[in-house]
Amino acid sequence: MVNAEELAGEVRARIETHFEWLLVRSEGRTFPLRRSEIDVWFDEQTAVLTLLDDSGLGSSPIVSFADGEGGEMLLEIIRSPDSSAEMIRLVPRTSAFMLSMNVEFARLERANLIAAKLIELFPFYKLARLNLNIDNGRLAQIFLRDSHATEVAVMTDVTATMIHESLMSSAMLWSDKLRSRKKPISDVWIVCERKQARALRKLLGLLNERVSGRFRLFEIFGHPDDLSIKELQRPALSALWREKSKKITLPAELRPSEMAGRIVDLSPEKTDIIFTKQGETIRFLGLPFARVRTIAGAERAWFGIDRNRRPLNANSWSDLVDLVDELEARRSDEPSNKRHEFYRALSEAWLESILRRNIKQLDANLILSPIYNQFRTSSDKIDLLAIRRDGRLIIIELKASPDRDMVFQSADYWRKIELQRRRGELARIRAFGDMEILDKPALVYAVAPALSFHRDFGYFAQALRPEVEVWRFELREDWRSEIKVLTRRNYPPKADLVRQ
Repeated sequence: MVNAEELAGEVRARIETHFEWLLVRSEGRTFPLRRSEIDVWFDEQTAVLTLLDDSGLGSSPIVSFADGEGGEMLLEIIRSPDSSAEMIRLVPRTSAFMLSMNVEFARLERANLIAAKLIELFPFYKLARLNLNIDNGRLAQIFLRDSHATEVAVMTDVTATMIHESLMSSAMLWSDKLRSRKKPISDVWIVCERKQARALRKLLGLLNERVSGRFRLFEIFGHPDDLSIKELQRPALSALWREKSKKITLPAELRPSEMAGRIVDLSPEKTDIIFTKQGETIRFLGLPFARVRTIAGAERAWFGIDRNRRPLNANSWSDLVDLVDELEARRSDEPSNKRHEFYRALSEAWLESILRRNIKQLDANLILSPIYNQFRTSSDKIDLLAIRRDGRLIIIELKASPDRDMVFQSADYWRKIELQRRRGELARIRAFGDMEILDKPALVYAVAPALSFHRDFGYFAQALRPEVEVWRFELREDWRSEIKVLTRRNYPPKADLVRQ
């Protein structure tokens, strides 16, 4: 039989093996502990465990100790003389520092594997150096050198989580730095997973030849432990129009349900309805606060902000009215508290809702598509689709804060809309009623408050092909009270693209 001294020594030795532990009580409550916050001692007959938890510092006699799965410690203790024995668990935890180190090692290992596969593909190269990007640890930067001491730079997202527009932005900015070195590197290779690579290939096709010529694109495929890499060729712009156009399915008319109509009537000047295949979403100046669905032929409604949703019925209708009253006070151009979540949330949707009501505040010649902008067919739908009086198609991309990827996101939307225009999809669904769409490429209107354009907006816009014509609309900062365009300008492509 183990005496108290031996039991205390055994428990203490186990606790010393890890810096951090997670205390799990029998009822499921947990509390993180450092080993310095756990003490084990003994008297003549009893080993005692002293530790800190959410009720404070407490000491409990140890009845028994056993090993659990995964290095866990199972301790049977008595918390008070009047209570029965309780089985607690001490689960070893990895510290935040060790977790970050493990993540870094895993990313470096992935980067080294990608470098090795590239060298298999191009055996005349050797690995010169490799590191993770200081500002974005998801990106690995690999340098390969040939026998003539000529280097190429390789960028890869070792987490496979970045959107392709962000990859393109990062690659362009890195290329710019590399080309300005004392020993410049002119070639940048981008290596990414299949989904990223296929989307990035199309985006490269929208860049002008001088810019796109800096980059080579490679796709990773196969099992993670035995991956392969192949090069993807940059497509000509004409090749992008040979792909299949995504068919747009829209209802013949968009008629609000009776329940949605009642909700909109609570504040008709500030609410609108977005229709989806699942039902209707009612927004207050762009902020969703109620949803209506038809289930088994009956209308069901819920209301609330974010996850705080409740069923809407006769008993809760007054609470909905109170919510709308609060939105009227909090989500206005002059609220009592500009830090309130109702004011700060979804600023771009707020701007969109204002322009949906009166797009002529932006440009007197614009007409919005009555159906396309109300019916959401996908999560990546453009903000607003409009047409000029002369029939020229207009893609409107809205931002309320600086976004480095705005230009390339707009270019992607341009490609999708232009494909639908060329295939006659927009004419088929009568996106603009009886108006005829001009047989010219769509224009992109990038709209944001004057101080909310990213500093590299012009640099990226001038990297696009001439066919992708981007216009910048700068709004007054108090756009919530009045939409006023301060300046508008376009960005013709530049052969000698230089970042300012």
